[in-house]
Amino acid sequence: MTSAHNPAPSSTRGVKLKRHVGPIGLLFAAIGSIIGSGWLFGAYNASIIAGPVAIFSWLIAGLMIMLIGLCYAELGPMFPISGGVIRFPHFAWGSFASYSLGFITWIATAAVPAIEVEGTLTYATRYAPLTTRETANGVTVHVLTPLGIVVAVILLALFVVLNYFGVRLFAQINNVLVWWKLFVIILVIVVFLITAFATVNMGTTANFTSHGFAPNGWAAVFTCISTAGITFSYLGFRQGIELAGETTNPKRNIPLAIIGSIGITAIIYALLQIAFTMAIPGGVLAKSGSWAGLVFTNDAGPLAALATLGGLAWLAYILYFDAIISPLDTGFIYTTIGARVSYAMGRNGNSPRFLSVNNKHGVPHWSLLVTFVVGVILLLPFPSWQQLVGFITSATVLSFGSGPIVVALMRRQFPNRHRPFKLPGGDLIPWLAFYSANMIIFWAGWDTNYKLFITILIGYVALVIFELTGKLRKPALDFKVGAAWVIPYLVAMTLFSWLMDPNTHPALFGWAFLVNIVITGGIFILAVRVHLPKAQMEAYMADSEGESEDDALEQSHLAGDAII
Repeated sequence: MTSAHNPAPSSTRGVKLKRHVGPIGLLFAAIGSIIGSGWLFGAYNASIIAGPVAIFSWLIAGLMIMLIGLCYAELGPMFPISGGVIRFPHFAWGSFASYSLGFITWIATAAVPAIEVEGTLTYATRYAPLTTRETANGVTVHVLTPLGIVVAVILLALFVVLNYFGVRLFAQINNVLVWWKLFVIILVIVVFLITAFATVNMGTTANFTSHGFAPNGWAAVFTCISTAGITFSYLGFRQGIELAGETTNPKRNIPLAIIGSIGITAIIYALLQIAFTMAIPGGVLAKSGSWAGLVFTNDAGPLAALATLGGLAWLAYILYFDAIISPLDTGFIYTTIGARVSYAMGRNGNSPRFLSVNNKHGVPHWSLLVTFVVGVILLLPFPSWQQLVGFITSATVLSFGSGPIVVALMRRQFPNRHRPFKLPGGDLIPWLAFYSANMIIFWAGWDTNYKLFITILIGYVALVIFELTGKLRKPALDFKVGAAWVIPYLVAMTLFSWLMDPNTHPALFGWAFLVNIVITGGIFILAVRVHLPKAQMEAYMADSEGESEDDALEQSHLAGDAII
């Protein structure tokens, strides 16, 4: 199709995305993407904010992300295409809505390789002056030095080179690294728990009560979800969606990857928080005076520092090594995802078409290059892990929030469409998932969210420039449909975050749960009722199905090359 409503002619597609990823490969891609730098910092940050009660932060966040993931588990097999997070809103509301959500998704995704590199270099500061400690507003962060920035750029470039040679190489490397990452995190949990009971230098279960189980109240349990890196530590589940067009059996593999990866890592993270709490020497906690004042001699690498305090030098060295492997693997994966997101925006037609062109390896190489450039740029305003994590969390969850609404809309518009995986309970899970996304954004606080909303405004300026470039062929913007709910949603979330900021208005914290019911319910109903004409939705879907069918034709030639 070449009409105004067709995202891209087949001539622009180049070599098709290849189905090289099997069930375990896709599950491991998601787990490998989830287990990155978050666990290396999350338990420590969560303890400072909430104390021992932070274990509930991990479990609640896992449940909330699971609700969102379940919605994508239904959408993914229905539309097994790469860049699904961006493509699904395009089917429902057209170019403006998909651009609005896609731009911020792309920025957040491109930022992940940067933050993972920052996490690696923070731990590596033990061996070279890659970061330096700075204090701003009472918060200590580890900021990249000039040498650190140079090394970071080199690592980001390495991600691009490895990804250039195709998703099959990526999966082969990742499967090995995920086994390593699982081994290390489980090893840390087991060793910390054993030594907490057997070694006098380590803590015990007394740490759960000696300085208060919930020293900062239960409100800290929720703010911790967004600000300690907890939600960030789960966001890799999206890998099962972004590589949907490159997996051998979407019906089976996508739900397995999403549900399996979140469930497995939620259990692991909760156990890690328990082990971390118990392993802190009582003398260290007493000297700190409170959980909020908890510090280690070398807090650039808190888990390694804790291992050293317990006389576990061998474990500390493993952690320092893993601080290189785990974040870099996740950064490698997210470079893949970032390229798929910009690929999807190119296919949607609301960004330059060349982004959807693939090389001979079936990889969108121009998208890889642009993702690299954005990642390098983001190192400058956010030169530390702590400064970037909240922004990525809010931005990513904001874009995920549209998925549950798409589920509800598609059930109404296409009730007979084949759904290999369908959620029970009607609109209940999609509504709860949208509610969860909005609460996670709110808990991040206004100081983080105002930067997010400014970034969205910058994206709209870029869209205006793109639309005014007359030489480029572009599809219909579908502005009236997309803006009818996207703009009210963004305005509502801006006011919600500003007027009820949990940091400046703690007395309103409980009321935020009720206010969000109104926002979630109103936007949910509006977005389901305002959508593209059914014929136009079908046209967008037909184009994506054509892409998937073309990819499927290659399956018979590639079956012998499947990874798993």
